[in-house]
Amino acid sequence: MRLDKYLKVSRLIKRRTVANDACDAARITVNGKRPSSYQVKIGDVIEIAFGQRTMKVEVLNIAEHTLKADASALYKEL
Repeated sequence: MRLDKYLKVSRLIKRRTVANDACDAARITVNGKRPSSYQVKIGDVIEIAFGQRTMKVEVLNIAEHTLKADASALYKEL
């Protein structure tokens, strides 16, 4: 699954266009690298910069669609 879609499905970022813009602006790193396009895999560590705050998560599962209540099961916050 593409990185921007994973961020949207897991609800780490609310909209896919915002997730895509964040990837283009280099505010997201995966395993310490800034990918231009990336296929997310289980075990990847994603770091997202939200202004002054940084969030670091590990990918636990990948799903095409999830309910809002189940979205947090896709990742573990580090």
